[in-house]
Order: sequence, then structure tokens, then C-alpha cells
Amino acid sequence: MAADWLVLEITGSSEAVGVLVALQFLPLLLVGPWGGLLADRYDKRRLVAIAQTAQAVLAAALAALTFTGTVEVWHLYVAAALMGLVTAVDQPARQVLVGEVVGDRWLQRAVSTVNALGQAGGMIGPAVAGLVIHRWGESWAFTANGVVALLVVSVVLSMRRRELHVAPPVRPARGQVREGVRYVRDRPRLGWVIVLAGLMGALGMNGPVVLTAFAQDVWHTGAGGFGLYNTVSAVGAFTGVLVGARFVRVRARSVVVASAAFAVAETLAALAPNQATFLVMLTVVGATTLLFLTTAATLVQLTADRPVRGRVLALYSPLLLGGHALGGLLQGWLTEQLGVRLGLVVTGALALLATTVVAVLLARSGRLRPAWRRAPWPLTVVVHPTPEPAAHR
Repeated sequence: MAADWLVLEITGSSEAVGVLVALQFLPLLLVGPWGGLLADRYDKRRLVAIAQTAQAVLAAALAALTFTGTVEVWHLYVAAALMGLVTAVDQPARQVLVGEVVGDRWLQRAVSTVNALGQAGGMIGPAVAGLVIHRWGESWAFTANGVVALLVVSVVLSMRRRELHVAPPVRPARGQVREGVRYVRDRPRLGWVIVLAGLMGALGMNGPVVLTAFAQDVWHTGAGGFGLYNTVSAVGAFTGVLVGARFVRVRARSVVVASAAFAVAETLAALAPNQATFLVMLTVVGATTLLFLTTAATLVQLTADRPVRGRVLALYSPLLLGGHALGGLLQGWLTEQLGVRLGLVVTGALALLATTVVAVLLARSGRLRPAWRRAPWPLTVVVHPTPEPAAHR
């Protein structure tokens, strides 16, 4: 987040911020599946510790450049690309590690709770960073990021392997990445939820680009306003945590409804007539964003069998975060061409259209059907109880 604001300060361009976001997340599209394969093969604790150490080193380098006043845009671009490579290893390893910590008995509730808290942290972190930037500057935000990464390393390494529920590692063999792709392809519910996550990442979840543009060009509130907008989104995320953590059993309908609600909230935020209304809608955006990300991640993780879970999550995370990358470029271009408000309206409408298309495809595949008699107002859908095909061995 500090890098996003620093790029905007240096260049004054929302497109440049979009390039930064793209460089951070595009590596996930290229190497993400192999990161998931590492999570299936090797000790998840060590993978997370290595990834977080690398993140701390990158944060320290940016802090040093910023403290000395020598930071340039290309420094930030290189760091963003390297961070994308780190995330490709870190994401699936951390997600699979949850199951090893709690075991199968508590996996559903643990996954739902951890995903809710993790997504909330992803929204609250930028809010705190915005306040730090406003008060002390970008250099201290980078420093804090590095310290937090080292704390994660210490916590992960303190876990005792003998107390974990460790699954047998997958032995190296040819075609294991393709096996993960086939596994998802043979399960329409799983596949379409992953596709929807990628589309929503590209069309809706572009906070760094959108909020910097609103702070600078619409409400003219600067870094303080940027921090405020992230804080308000985080308040909404807390609401999403309270709701999302209650999802012990997540169905495809939960993902679709949360996605549609987010798209509508984003569009209404773009049309807010004044800053007070904008802040209210940001709260709703924060809550619905959290709900969508939590329900989607929980469904993906609980649907995938343990031997292939890392590879499945490595398809989900790159599509979601890679969608952020492409979406950052798209949102930055639309902002430059159409203006901040109209650009956000366009992506919000496209997100709603994408949700509708995926819902129809799920219904046609037999994974969604309307439950007219049991439905609360006005309509709900439930997953059709046909069995999933057996995993490829």
C-alpha cells in the first residue's frame, strides 16, 4: 500500500499505480501452479518461513531507499515483481498449513474463520499503512511491514511438526501440475467459483487504484483521505468477519450472492453524490468484499482433497491475485480515459454481469438450483447433491 501511494506521488498517474499492481500479481499467473506443487511436496512451515523472510528483506530494502531519499519508480516496480514470486510460494503453503494445524475434525470452522480474518487483515493493513504514511511517511510503513513479516517467521518456526496433522508428501512425478488442472476441470462447482474469483479480482477489487484516485482527484483529501478510505473499508471488513466466520458450511450460492452484492455496492460507491455517502458505501464494499473472498476461499479449500489441495489453491490464488494485476491495469486505464467515477461504474457493471453469467453456468451444470419453497426472501439457491467425480490418481 505504501508503494502504491509512493508511485502516485512520484508519477501523479493512476496508470502507473496500475502497472505496479500488475507487476506484483502477474508472476502468480506464471508460476502459481508450481508454488502449489511445492506446498503438496514439502514442509509448509519452512516454505512460509522462507517466503516471509524474503518479504522482510524486500521491505527493508525499500525502507532504506525511502529513508535516504533515493527511491525511484523502477525500484518499486522490481520489488513488486519479486514480491509476486514470493507470494506464489507463500499463499498455497499458508492455506494448506491451516489444515495441518487443526486436523480434519475442525477444518471447516478453522478454514472459514482463518479466511475471514486473513481477508480482513488484508483490508485493515492498508488502512493502518495509510495512517502511518500520513503521520510518519512511507519509509516507516515499509519498516513496519518488514517487522511484521519477521514476527510471522518466528510464529511459524515455533510450531512443532510432531503436533501437526501432516499429510504424506506427494512424491515428485511428471504431470502433477496438469493433474491439478484436471481435478478442477472435472468439478464444475469448484472450477466456476475459481473463475468467478479471477473475474472479480480483475473487475472489482482494485482498491489501490480506485482509492488513490478518489483521494487525489475527486475529494482532494490527499494521503490522509486515502488512509481514511481504507480505514472505513476495514470497518466494513470487520462486519464481514463476524458474518463470514459463521459459515461452517459454504455453498456456491453464498459465493454468488456475495459477489453480486459487492458489484452493486461498488457501483453505488462510484455514484455517491458526496463524501459522506461515499464513506457509507465504502463500508458496504468492505463487508461484501470480505464475504465474497471468505466464502470463495473456504469453498475451494474444503472441496479439494488433501493430496491435491495445494495445487488447487495454487490455481485459485493466482487467478484471484492475477485478476488484481490485470484489473489494476484496466482500472488505471479506465480512470485516465473516462474519469474516476465512470471508470468505477464500468468495472462494477462488468463485475455484476460476470457474476450473472457464472451463476447461469453453474445452474446449467446442475450445481445450482432454485429452492423456491424453502427460500428466505426473495430467492436462494442450493448446490445440487450429485456426487463429485473421483480424484485422478
